[in-house]
Amino acid sequence: MNYATRVQRVEPSATLAVSNLAKELEAAGEDVVDLSVGEPDFDTPDHIKAAATEAMEAGETGYAPSNGIPELREAIAEKLQGDGMEYEADNVIVSPGAKQALFETFQTLVDEGDEVVLLDPAWVSYEAQAKIAGADLTRIDLRPHDFQLEPALDELADVVSDDTELLLVNSPNNPTGAVYSREAMNGVRDLAVDHDVTVIADEIYQHINYGPEHVSLSALEDMYERTVTINGFSKAYAMTGWRLGYLAAPEELIDQAGKVQSHSVSSAVNFVQHAGVTALEERGEETAEMVEAFENRRDLLLDLFDEHDVDVSHPEGAFYMMVPVDDDDKAWATNALEDAKVATVPGSAFGTPGYVRISYAASADRLEEGVERLVEADYL
Repeated sequence: MNYATRVQRVEPSATLAVSNLAKELEAAGEDVVDLSVGEPDFDTPDHIKAAATEAMEAGETGYAPSNGIPELREAIAEKLQGDGMEYEADNVIVSPGAKQALFETFQTLVDEGDEVVLLDPAWVSYEAQAKIAGADLTRIDLRPHDFQLEPALDELADVVSDDTELLLVNSPNNPTGAVYSREAMNGVRDLAVDHDVTVIADEIYQHINYGPEHVSLSALEDMYERTVTINGFSKAYAMTGWRLGYLAAPEELIDQAGKVQSHSVSSAVNFVQHAGVTALEERGEETAEMVEAFENRRDLLLDLFDEHDVDVSHPEGAFYMMVPVDDDDKAWATNALEDAKVATVPGSAFGTPGYVRISYAASADRLEEGVERLVEADYL
């Protein structure tokens, strides 16, 4: 068979590859401390599960409108308006996961050879989805700036031009946990306006935040018409397996992206969307309790690494930490999994070699066990 160039441009997801290898070891009877997965270790709140059950019992099991049920689009628009954005229900596409919303955005906006700018470290699927769409990538390395964007604005200004099609900004950030300042976001706004660049604002970790101000790009002056806001339910509501996300953008883009959704996944699951309405309208204390637990685990890891003289950046959001390792981070991660039975993700998967990403969406006991194993096996 002859395989399409767009598929051969990309590699399989590194995070899923590590997770699959960890599961193979576990299936063989090994006790693996899996710190590779970006999934809250909390169950979906009961009132959200009950809403899905009620929707199924009410017969909401057929096809849903392609762009989403009206009740959920309205609830999402109300949520975004509460964050200072101007979106209405007609500005929203509900998708089966935020990853699908990103994919549809790339497919809608990027032609062969268009420039897409990424801020490294960048989540693994950004590169893959951009390449599938035919993009040429330009990358800005935030490692010298402790993973923050504000000190790198001059470097960003050197590469963003009238030829740039898309700039992608993810705050709070996966994989670093960095939360970009208002000054950084204002700098992005200035560049986007000056060069008429569209910006994807991935806000999936918006509510996993340990104190810094969260700034939504679309809420800034002159950004509504050039921002695609991506968000979803997987992280803040522990709904990873439900596959429910959304994009919000000007209506012209919604019209075009809606074609991609209607001819691919059709829609998000009907009764899951009804559960999403409940998640937004009846938000309880569960998210705050999760965030508190994640913050405590972050502090635990910071203390443990400090004890072993490992210099790590201080995450302000999400539930990840970048840990400096050998230059060959892929070999380090593979060997650490085989020797110490601790699963991490190589930093090179995020465009940042010399690091591994640790997820602290795991219990405190398992985090301590993981660090102890890495120390005993001389990986730290």
